[in-house]
Amino acid sequence: MGSENLSQDTLAEQLLELAIKSGAEAAEVYQSRSLSRPVFFEANRLKQLETSQSEGTALRLWRKGRPGLTVAYGSVEPQAMVERALALSELNQPEPVELISNSQPSYPDLGEAVAVEVLVNWGKEAIALIRNNYPDVLCNSDWECDVETTRLINTQGLDCYYNDTTLSCYMSAEWVRGDDFLSVSDGQTQRDYLDPEKLAYQILQRLAWAKENVPPPNGRVPVLFTSKAADMLWGTAQAALNGKRVLEAASPWAERLGKEIIAPSLTLYQDPQAGPYSCPFDDEGTPTQSLVFIEQGILQNYYCDRTTGRKLSNGTTGNGFRPSLASYPTPGLFNFLIKPGSASLKELIQKIDDGLIVDQMLGGSSGISGDFSINIELGYRVQKGQVIGRVKDTMVAGNVYTALKQVELGSDADWNGSCYTPSLIVEGLSTTGRNN
Repeated sequence: MGSENLSQDTLAEQLLELAIKSGAEAAEVYQSRSLSRPVFFEANRLKQLETSQSEGTALRLWRKGRPGLTVAYGSVEPQAMVERALALSELNQPEPVELISNSQPSYPDLGEAVAVEVLVNWGKEAIALIRNNYPDVLCNSDWECDVETTRLINTQGLDCYYNDTTLSCYMSAEWVRGDDFLSVSDGQTQRDYLDPEKLAYQILQRLAWAKENVPPPNGRVPVLFTSKAADMLWGTAQAALNGKRVLEAASPWAERLGKEIIAPSLTLYQDPQAGPYSCPFDDEGTPTQSLVFIEQGILQNYYCDRTTGRKLSNGTTGNGFRPSLASYPTPGLFNFLIKPGSASLKELIQKIDDGLIVDQMLGGSSGISGDFSINIELGYRVQKGQVIGRVKDTMVAGNVYTALKQVELGSDADWNGSCYTPSLIVEGLSTTGRNN
Protein backbone atom coordinates (compact mmCIF):
# COMPACT_ATOMS: atom_id res chain seq x y z
CA MET A 1 0.00 0.00 0.00
CA GLY A 2 2.98 2.33 0.31
CA SER A 3 4.38 4.77 -2.20
CA GLU A 4 7.18 2.35 -3.03
CA ASN A 5 4.67 -0.30 -4.18
CA LEU A 6 2.73 2.20 -6.26
CA SER A 7 5.87 3.59 -7.89
CA GLN A 8 6.83 0.03 -8.91
CA ASP A 9 3.38 -0.73 -10.38
CA THR A 10 3.58 -0.96 -14.18
CA LEU A 11 -0.11 -0.20 -14.91
CA ALA A 12 0.52 3.51 -15.44
CA GLU A 13 3.33 2.86 -17.91
CA GLN A 14 1.14 0.34 -19.78
CA LEU A 15 -1.66 2.90 -20.12
CA LEU A 16 0.68 5.60 -21.43
CA GLU A 17 2.27 3.22 -23.94
CA LEU A 18 -1.12 2.01 -25.22
CA ALA A 19 -2.45 5.57 -25.47
CA ILE A 20 0.46 6.67 -27.68
CA LYS A 21 0.25 3.52 -29.84
CA SER A 22 -3.49 4.19 -30.29
CA GLY A 23 -2.92 7.64 -31.74
CA ALA A 24 -2.85 9.96 -28.72
CA GLU A 25 -0.17 12.64 -28.83
CA ALA A 26 -0.03 13.04 -25.02
CA ALA A 27 -1.41 11.31 -21.92
CA GLU A 28 -1.24 11.23 -18.13
CA VAL A 29 -2.21 8.72 -15.45
CA TYR A 30 -3.29 9.71 -11.93
CA GLN A 31 -3.40 6.88 -9.35
CA SER A 32 -4.69 6.95 -5.80
CA ARG A 33 -4.69 4.13 -3.26
CA SER A 34 -5.93 4.32 0.30
CA LEU A 35 -6.05 2.09 3.36
CA SER A 36 -8.31 3.14 6.22
CA ARG A 37 -8.78 1.65 9.69
CA PRO A 38 -11.70 3.39 11.42
CA VAL A 39 -12.82 2.64 14.98
CA PHE A 40 -16.45 3.38 15.90
CA PHE A 41 -17.99 4.06 19.31
CA GLU A 42 -21.75 4.24 19.80
CA ALA A 43 -23.66 5.09 23.00
CA ASN A 44 -20.40 5.17 25.02
CA ARG A 45 -19.27 1.71 23.89
CA LEU A 46 -16.88 0.36 21.28
CA LYS A 47 -19.10 -0.79 18.43
CA GLN A 48 -17.01 -1.70 15.42
CA LEU A 49 -13.53 -1.99 13.91
CA GLU A 50 -13.12 -1.82 10.15
CA THR A 51 -10.47 -2.01 7.47
CA SER A 52 -11.25 -0.62 4.04
CA GLN A 53 -9.13 -0.29 0.92
CA SER A 54 -9.76 1.58 -2.30
CA GLU A 55 -7.86 2.09 -5.51
CA GLY A 56 -8.62 4.40 -8.42
CA THR A 57 -6.92 5.17 -11.72
CA ALA A 58 -7.66 8.13 -14.01
CA LEU A 59 -6.37 8.29 -17.59
CA ARG A 60 -6.41 11.60 -19.46
CA LEU A 61 -5.21 11.76 -23.05
CA TRP A 62 -5.27 14.08 -26.06
CA ARG A 63 -5.81 12.98 -29.65
CA LYS A 64 -5.87 15.72 -32.32
CA GLY A 65 -5.85 18.12 -29.39
CA ARG A 66 -9.15 16.76 -28.04
CA PRO A 67 -9.03 15.63 -24.38
CA GLY A 68 -10.60 12.41 -23.13
CA LEU A 69 -10.83 11.32 -19.48
CA THR A 70 -11.82 7.94 -18.09
CA VAL A 71 -11.65 6.39 -14.61
CA ALA A 72 -11.50 2.85 -13.27
CA TYR A 73 -11.69 1.57 -9.69
CA GLY A 74 -10.03 -1.61 -8.50
CA SER A 75 -8.62 -3.86 -11.22
CA VAL A 76 -8.08 -2.24 -14.62
CA GLU A 77 -8.20 -3.58 -18.18
CA PRO A 78 -5.71 -1.19 -19.86
CA GLN A 79 -6.84 -1.55 -23.47
CA ALA A 80 -10.52 -0.99 -22.63
CA MET A 81 -9.63 2.07 -20.57
CA VAL A 82 -7.64 3.61 -23.42
CA GLU A 83 -10.44 2.94 -25.89
CA ARG A 84 -13.01 4.65 -23.64
CA ALA A 85 -10.81 7.72 -23.25
CA LEU A 86 -10.28 7.93 -27.01
CA ALA A 87 -14.01 7.63 -27.67
CA LEU A 88 -14.77 10.41 -25.18
CA SER A 89 -12.13 12.66 -26.74
CA GLU A 90 -14.20 12.72 -29.96
CA LEU A 91 -16.94 14.58 -28.06
CA ASN A 92 -14.69 17.42 -26.84
CA GLN A 93 -13.27 20.53 -28.47
CA PRO A 94 -9.50 20.83 -28.99
CA GLU A 95 -7.52 22.53 -26.23
CA PRO A 96 -3.85 23.13 -25.35
CA VAL A 97 -2.12 20.15 -23.74
CA GLU A 98 -1.34 21.21 -20.14
CA LEU A 99 1.37 18.74 -19.07
CA ILE A 100 4.72 19.33 -17.36
CA SER A 101 8.00 17.43 -17.28
CA ASN A 102 9.61 15.93 -14.20
CA SER A 103 10.56 18.22 -11.33
CA GLN A 104 11.11 15.86 -8.41
CA PRO A 105 10.23 12.14 -8.56
CA SER A 106 9.62 11.35 -4.89
CA TYR A 107 8.75 13.29 -1.77
CA PRO A 108 9.13 12.40 1.92
CA ASP A 109 6.28 10.44 3.44
CA LEU A 110 3.89 12.62 5.41
CA GLY A 111 2.55 11.58 8.83
CA GLU A 112 2.88 8.50 11.02
CA ALA A 113 0.49 5.57 11.21
CA VAL A 114 -0.77 4.39 14.62
CA ALA A 115 -2.09 1.00 15.70
CA VAL A 116 -5.82 0.30 16.00
CA GLU A 117 -5.30 -0.32 19.73
CA VAL A 118 -4.10 3.26 20.14
CA LEU A 119 -7.20 4.59 18.38
CA VAL A 120 -9.41 2.50 20.68
CA ASN A 121 -7.64 3.79 23.79
CA TRP A 122 -7.96 7.40 22.63
CA GLY A 123 -11.69 6.91 22.09
CA LYS A 124 -12.20 5.36 25.51
CA GLU A 125 -10.20 8.13 27.19
CA ALA A 126 -12.23 10.92 25.59
CA ILE A 127 -15.56 9.27 26.44
CA ALA A 128 -14.50 8.65 30.06
CA LEU A 129 -13.47 12.30 30.53
CA ILE A 130 -16.89 13.51 29.34
CA ARG A 131 -18.95 10.99 31.28
CA ASN A 132 -17.03 11.63 34.50
CA ASN A 133 -18.58 15.11 34.42
CA TYR A 134 -21.88 14.30 32.67
CA PRO A 135 -22.87 10.67 33.34
CA ASP A 136 -26.18 11.04 31.45
CA VAL A 137 -24.53 12.06 28.19
CA LEU A 138 -24.34 9.56 25.31
CA CYS A 139 -21.14 9.77 23.28
CA ASN A 140 -20.64 8.63 19.70
CA SER A 141 -17.29 8.89 17.99
CA ASP A 142 -15.07 7.55 15.27
CA TRP A 143 -11.26 7.49 15.20
CA GLU A 144 -9.39 6.80 12.00
CA CYS A 145 -5.93 6.28 10.54
CA ASP A 146 -5.93 6.78 6.76
CA VAL A 147 -2.92 6.05 4.54
CA GLU A 148 -3.14 7.38 0.99
CA THR A 149 -0.66 7.05 -1.84
CA THR A 150 -0.75 9.35 -4.86
CA ARG A 151 1.17 8.93 -8.11
CA LEU A 152 1.11 11.09 -11.25
CA ILE A 153 2.91 10.09 -14.45
CA ASN A 154 2.72 11.47 -17.99
CA THR A 155 4.27 11.25 -21.45
CA GLN A 156 6.36 14.39 -20.86
CA GLY A 157 8.53 12.46 -18.39
CA LEU A 158 6.77 13.46 -15.18
CA ASP A 159 6.65 10.72 -12.53
CA CYS A 160 6.06 11.84 -8.95
CA TYR A 161 4.46 10.25 -5.90
CA TYR A 162 4.08 10.55 -2.14
CA ASN A 163 2.61 8.71 0.82
CA ASP A 164 0.22 10.59 3.13
CA THR A 165 -0.91 9.38 6.57
CA THR A 166 -3.67 11.30 8.35
CA LEU A 167 -5.25 10.75 11.76
CA SER A 168 -8.74 12.06 12.39
CA CYS A 169 -11.50 11.81 14.96
CA TYR A 170 -15.03 13.08 15.40
CA MET A 171 -17.10 12.97 18.57
CA SER A 172 -20.64 13.97 19.45
CA ALA A 173 -22.18 14.17 22.93
CA GLU A 174 -25.96 13.91 23.16
CA TRP A 175 -27.73 15.22 26.25
CA VAL A 176 -31.48 14.71 26.72
CA ARG A 177 -33.13 16.82 29.43
CA GLY A 178 -36.87 16.20 29.37
CA ASP A 179 -38.12 17.66 26.08
CA ASP A 180 -34.81 19.41 25.43
CA PHE A 181 -32.26 17.69 23.20
CA LEU A 182 -28.68 18.96 22.93
CA SER A 183 -25.99 17.63 20.62
CA VAL A 184 -22.43 18.97 20.88
CA SER A 185 -19.77 17.79 18.44
CA ASP A 186 -16.14 18.44 17.63
CA GLY A 187 -13.21 16.77 15.92
CA GLN A 188 -9.51 16.79 15.11
CA THR A 189 -7.30 16.07 12.13
CA GLN A 190 -3.56 15.64 12.64
CA ARG A 191 -0.52 13.94 11.16
CA ASP A 192 1.01 12.07 14.08
CA TYR A 193 -1.10 12.33 17.23
CA LEU A 194 -4.67 12.97 18.33
CA ASP A 195 -5.38 14.65 21.67
CA PRO A 196 -8.42 13.05 23.35
CA GLU A 197 -8.07 15.30 26.40
CA LYS A 198 -8.27 18.48 24.30
CA LEU A 199 -11.26 17.12 22.36
CA ALA A 200 -13.09 16.19 25.57
CA TYR A 201 -12.36 19.61 27.12
CA GLN A 202 -13.82 21.41 24.10
CA ILE A 203 -17.03 19.41 24.36
CA LEU A 204 -17.20 19.81 28.16
CA GLN A 205 -16.89 23.59 27.76
CA ARG A 206 -19.88 23.64 25.40
CA LEU A 207 -21.94 21.42 27.70
CA ALA A 208 -21.23 23.76 30.62
CA TRP A 209 -22.30 26.79 28.58
CA ALA A 210 -25.52 25.02 27.59
CA LYS A 211 -26.80 24.20 31.09
CA GLU A 212 -29.45 26.93 30.82
CA ASN A 213 -31.62 27.89 27.85
CA VAL A 214 -31.94 31.67 27.52
CA PRO A 215 -33.73 34.04 25.08
CA PRO A 216 -31.58 35.32 22.20
CA PRO A 217 -30.89 38.98 21.48
CA ASN A 218 -32.63 40.63 18.53
CA GLY A 219 -31.36 43.28 16.16
CA ARG A 220 -27.75 44.04 15.27
CA VAL A 221 -25.30 42.62 17.81
CA PRO A 222 -21.67 41.44 17.79
CA VAL A 223 -21.36 37.77 16.89
CA LEU A 224 -18.43 35.57 17.90
CA PHE A 225 -17.79 32.69 15.50
CA THR A 226 -15.72 29.97 17.17
CA SER A 227 -12.88 28.41 15.19
CA LYS A 228 -15.27 25.51 14.50
CA ALA A 229 -17.83 27.83 12.88
CA ALA A 230 -15.65 30.55 11.33
CA ASP A 231 -14.92 28.66 8.13
CA MET A 232 -18.42 29.62 6.93
CA LEU A 233 -16.96 33.09 6.35
CA TRP A 234 -13.73 31.81 4.80
CA GLY A 235 -15.56 29.66 2.25
CA THR A 236 -16.69 32.85 0.53
CA ALA A 237 -13.19 34.34 0.66
CA GLN A 238 -11.77 31.17 -0.92
CA ALA A 239 -14.33 31.37 -3.74
CA ALA A 240 -13.50 35.03 -4.38
CA LEU A 241 -9.75 34.23 -4.59
CA ASN A 242 -10.30 31.45 -7.15
CA GLY A 243 -8.61 32.43 -10.42
CA LYS A 244 -11.39 30.80 -12.42
CA ARG A 245 -14.00 33.02 -10.73
CA VAL A 246 -11.76 36.02 -11.42
CA LEU A 247 -11.49 35.02 -15.08
CA GLU A 248 -15.29 34.76 -15.29
CA ALA A 249 -15.64 38.18 -13.57
CA ALA A 250 -17.79 36.43 -10.95
CA SER A 251 -15.48 37.43 -8.07
CA PRO A 252 -16.02 40.86 -6.49
CA TRP A 253 -12.25 40.90 -5.91
CA ALA A 254 -11.41 40.74 -9.63
CA GLU A 255 -9.28 43.71 -10.73
CA ARG A 256 -8.52 44.54 -7.07
CA LEU A 257 -4.89 43.37 -6.78
CA GLY A 258 -2.87 45.69 -4.58
CA LYS A 259 -5.96 47.23 -2.99
CA GLU A 260 -7.37 46.93 0.53
CA ILE A 261 -10.44 44.68 0.42
CA ILE A 262 -10.90 43.54 4.04
CA ALA A 263 -9.80 44.55 7.54
CA PRO A 264 -6.06 45.35 7.95
CA SER A 265 -5.92 42.80 10.78
CA LEU A 266 -6.47 39.94 8.29
CA THR A 267 -3.72 37.96 6.55
CA LEU A 268 -4.81 34.92 4.52
CA TYR A 269 -2.33 32.45 3.01
CA GLN A 270 -1.48 28.84 2.12
CA ASP A 271 1.53 26.82 3.27
CA PRO A 272 2.42 23.46 1.64
CA GLN A 273 4.22 22.32 4.80
CA ALA A 274 1.60 23.36 7.37
CA GLY A 275 -0.49 20.99 9.43
CA PRO A 276 -2.38 17.85 8.41
CA TYR A 277 -3.22 19.25 4.96
CA SER A 278 0.35 19.75 3.81
CA CYS A 279 0.81 18.73 0.19
CA PRO A 280 3.98 18.54 -1.98
CA PHE A 281 2.44 18.82 -5.47
CA ASP A 282 -0.94 19.43 -7.04
CA ASP A 283 -2.89 17.07 -9.32
CA GLU A 284 -1.08 18.46 -12.38
CA GLY A 285 2.34 17.62 -10.93
CA THR A 286 3.27 21.23 -10.15
CA PRO A 287 5.07 21.63 -6.80
CA THR A 288 2.86 23.50 -4.33
CA GLN A 289 4.15 26.80 -2.92
CA SER A 290 3.71 29.18 -0.03
CA LEU A 291 1.41 31.93 -1.20
CA VAL A 292 -0.03 34.98 0.58
CA PHE A 293 -3.46 35.82 -0.80
CA ILE A 294 -4.26 38.82 1.39
CA GLU A 295 -1.69 40.58 3.56
CA GLN A 296 -2.95 43.00 6.20
CA GLY A 297 -6.17 43.43 4.26
CA ILE A 298 -4.48 44.05 0.87
CA LEU A 299 -5.13 41.61 -2.01
CA GLN A 300 -1.86 40.05 -3.22
CA ASN A 301 -2.64 36.90 -5.25
CA TYR A 302 -5.29 34.58 -6.67
CA TYR A 303 -4.82 30.81 -6.93
CA CYS A 304 -4.76 29.08 -10.33
CA ASP A 305 -4.32 25.79 -12.13
CA ARG A 306 -2.29 25.67 -15.36
CA THR A 307 -5.18 26.52 -17.71
CA THR A 308 -6.52 29.38 -15.58
CA GLY A 309 -3.03 30.75 -14.93
CA ARG A 310 -2.30 30.78 -18.67
CA LYS A 311 -5.52 32.66 -19.41
CA LEU A 312 -4.78 35.19 -16.64
CA SER A 313 -1.19 35.53 -17.93
CA ASN A 314 0.35 34.86 -14.52
CA GLY A 315 0.94 31.09 -14.67
CA THR A 316 -0.09 28.31 -12.30
CA THR A 317 0.33 28.71 -8.54
CA GLY A 318 0.41 24.93 -8.01
CA ASN A 319 -3.30 24.83 -7.18
CA GLY A 320 -4.65 22.52 -9.88
CA PHE A 321 -6.72 19.87 -8.06
CA ARG A 322 -9.35 17.33 -9.07
CA PRO A 323 -12.65 17.65 -7.16
CA SER A 324 -12.96 13.89 -7.79
CA LEU A 325 -10.98 11.25 -9.65
CA ALA A 326 -13.34 11.63 -12.63
CA SER A 327 -12.85 15.41 -12.84
CA TYR A 328 -10.39 17.57 -14.74
CA PRO A 329 -8.00 19.67 -12.62
CA THR A 330 -9.45 23.03 -11.62
CA PRO A 331 -8.26 25.76 -9.22
CA GLY A 332 -8.46 24.43 -5.66
CA LEU A 333 -6.86 24.80 -2.23
CA PHE A 334 -5.01 22.18 -0.20
CA ASN A 335 -5.00 24.34 2.94
CA PHE A 336 -6.05 27.86 3.86
CA LEU A 337 -4.68 29.68 6.89
CA ILE A 338 -5.74 32.84 8.70
CA LYS A 339 -3.06 34.49 10.80
CA PRO A 340 -4.41 34.54 14.38
CA GLY A 341 -4.70 37.52 16.70
CA SER A 342 -3.53 37.83 20.30
CA ALA A 343 -6.73 37.51 22.39
CA SER A 344 -7.75 34.16 23.89
CA LEU A 345 -11.30 32.89 23.42
CA LYS A 346 -12.08 33.91 27.00
CA GLU A 347 -10.76 37.43 26.34
CA LEU A 348 -12.84 37.71 23.16
CA ILE A 349 -15.96 36.78 25.11
CA GLN A 350 -15.15 39.37 27.77
CA LYS A 351 -15.16 42.07 25.08
CA ILE A 352 -18.87 41.46 24.29
CA ASP A 353 -21.47 43.43 26.24
CA ASP A 354 -24.49 41.75 24.63
CA GLY A 355 -24.13 39.34 21.74
CA LEU A 356 -23.98 35.77 20.45
CA ILE A 357 -21.50 32.91 20.16
CA VAL A 358 -22.06 30.74 17.08
CA ASP A 359 -20.53 27.27 17.44
CA GLN A 360 -22.54 25.00 15.13
CA MET A 361 -24.74 25.99 12.19
CA LEU A 362 -27.35 24.46 9.94
CA GLY A 363 -26.57 25.29 6.34
CA GLY A 364 -23.39 25.73 4.37
CA SER A 365 -21.28 28.46 2.83
CA SER A 366 -22.80 31.70 1.61
CA GLY A 367 -21.19 31.21 -1.80
CA ILE A 368 -19.61 33.82 -4.03
CA SER A 369 -22.36 36.42 -3.35
CA GLY A 370 -21.37 36.67 0.32
CA ASP A 371 -24.98 36.95 1.53
CA PHE A 372 -25.90 34.49 4.27
CA SER A 373 -28.77 33.66 6.57
CA ILE A 374 -28.01 30.74 8.85
CA ASN A 375 -29.86 28.85 11.55
CA ILE A 376 -27.81 28.40 14.69
CA GLU A 377 -27.70 24.74 15.68
CA LEU A 378 -25.59 25.43 18.75
CA GLY A 379 -25.10 28.97 20.04
CA TYR A 380 -24.86 30.92 23.27
CA ARG A 381 -25.76 34.34 24.52
CA VAL A 382 -23.15 36.61 26.06
CA GLN A 383 -23.99 39.45 28.45
CA LYS A 384 -21.43 41.69 30.13
CA GLY A 385 -18.58 39.43 29.03
CA GLN A 386 -20.08 36.21 30.40
CA VAL A 387 -21.80 33.26 28.69
CA ILE A 388 -25.24 33.05 30.30
CA GLY A 389 -26.72 30.10 28.42
CA ARG A 390 -27.75 28.44 25.18
CA VAL A 391 -30.01 30.08 22.59
CA LYS A 392 -32.49 28.19 20.43
CA ASP A 393 -34.53 29.03 17.31
CA THR A 394 -32.14 31.80 16.32
CA MET A 395 -30.89 33.05 12.95
CA VAL A 396 -27.96 35.26 11.95
CA ALA A 397 -27.83 37.12 8.64
CA GLY A 398 -25.37 39.41 6.90
CA ASN A 399 -22.82 39.68 4.11
CA VAL A 400 -19.35 38.12 4.36
CA TYR A 401 -17.52 40.86 2.43
CA THR A 402 -19.02 43.53 4.68
CA ALA A 403 -18.41 41.47 7.83
CA LEU A 404 -14.72 40.94 7.04
CA LYS A 405 -14.09 44.68 7.01
CA GLN A 406 -14.53 44.88 10.79
CA VAL A 407 -13.36 41.82 12.73
CA GLU A 408 -11.37 41.00 15.85
CA LEU A 409 -9.33 37.81 15.79
CA GLY A 410 -8.59 35.39 18.60
CA SER A 411 -5.40 33.46 19.26
CA ASP A 412 -7.08 30.02 19.38
CA ALA A 413 -6.47 29.00 15.75
CA ASP A 414 -7.31 25.39 14.95
CA TRP A 415 -7.92 23.20 11.92
CA ASN A 416 -11.52 23.03 10.76
CA GLY A 417 -11.20 20.75 7.77
CA SER A 418 -8.41 22.21 5.66
CA CYS A 419 -9.01 25.72 7.03
CA TYR A 420 -6.79 26.91 9.91
CA THR A 421 -8.77 29.67 11.60
CA PRO A 422 -9.06 31.37 14.98
CA SER A 423 -12.31 32.45 16.59
CA LEU A 424 -13.35 35.95 15.61
CA ILE A 425 -15.87 38.65 16.49
CA VAL A 426 -17.90 40.20 13.69
CA GLU A 427 -19.69 43.44 14.48
CA GLY A 428 -23.29 44.29 13.71
CA LEU A 429 -24.77 41.14 12.17
CA SER A 430 -28.54 40.92 12.15
CA THR A 431 -30.00 38.39 14.59
CA THR A 432 -33.58 37.21 14.97
CA GLY A 433 -34.91 34.69 17.43
CA ARG A 434 -37.92 33.47 19.29
CA ASN A 435 -37.90 34.72 22.87
CA ASN A 436 -38.93 31.76 24.99
